[in-house]
Amino acid sequence: MLTLTEGVGRRPRRRTRFTLVVAVLSLVLVLLAIFSLGLGRVEVPPGTVVAILAARLTGASAEWPAAFEQIVMNVRLPRIAAAILVGGALAAAGAAYQNLFRNPIVSPDILGVSAGAGFGASLGVMLNLTNTGIQGAAFVGGLTAVALVFAVGQAINRHSLIILVLVGVVVAAFFQAMISVLKIMADPIDVLPVITFWLLGGLNKITPADLPEAGGAIVLALGVLYALRWQINVMSVGADEARTLGVNTTTTRLALVVAATLMTAAAVSIAGIVGWVGLVVPHVARMLVGPGFERLLPVSVLCGSVLLLAVDDVSRAASSMEIPLGITTSVVGAPLFLALLLRARTAWT
Repeated sequence: MLTLTEGVGRRPRRRTRFTLVVAVLSLVLVLLAIFSLGLGRVEVPPGTVVAILAARLTGASAEWPAAFEQIVMNVRLPRIAAAILVGGALAAAGAAYQNLFRNPIVSPDILGVSAGAGFGASLGVMLNLTNTGIQGAAFVGGLTAVALVFAVGQAINRHSLIILVLVGVVVAAFFQAMISVLKIMADPIDVLPVITFWLLGGLNKITPADLPEAGGAIVLALGVLYALRWQINVMSVGADEARTLGVNTTTTRLALVVAATLMTAAAVSIAGIVGWVGLVVPHVARMLVGPGFERLLPVSVLCGSVLLLAVDDVSRAASSMEIPLGITTSVVGAPLFLALLLRARTAWT
């Protein structure tokens, strides 16, 4: 039995562990980002990368090939920033959904957002839109799918999370079927390959102009989730208990779903469909700092950013032709999730 003195004694240790984990993950992310900025067919030494970044921040002048600065700042930096944003967003959305549904196999696409975004992007390719237009169509498609799930779920049973999940499965299947229809109709020479490679995921077409809108949506959604951290913690115990403690479960649930959906749609719109990150990373974060959402959220964001950045490096460097990001995350994520299951051997709580 846990005494009051023992409980109070454990809190400082938890805070110390949380602080240490955040510090280590932040350092790993910074070092990995510097390494990633130098990685590629044209290798840039880490010292030169740091000098280029420092010169941009301070206005100092230094000597290095002009091509290095162009590659680092205009080609690789947007891609690295996108990998950090997308990985953090998918991991945070996965953690939020797993807490809300109290289910360890829930991922950010549980409500059909990835399928809806995929349909929107495929339609944008069919309509010959620009890259920005395709991203916008994907974002709108993802939000439309979740809005449809919510509308149908509310009409059936507004208080049932199970109904929401079942409707999400149906809506996702519908949009997957519509994607198949578009692929059948697409020109097999010019259009079909573009749709296929977009659906496989990748960051190779990221430009600086793609980051502000997607990044703003992700940061805003993360702020909402962090502001609701106490309510999310309470709701993970059960709706009845949460209402007893004064939590407006309907409003909190809606805000959580909207925030998680917004960041997932923003991530998918610029990176395509990237699986496993939102499923696996929250489990890793939970093993590091426990289930408390105020600790779980920031650690999930950092772990997701580190994982996706590392996987993107593998996609770029594994062969002469870049491997689609969705394939690499599946190759890495599936064995990792299996290893987590074998290590835990217990029910998720």
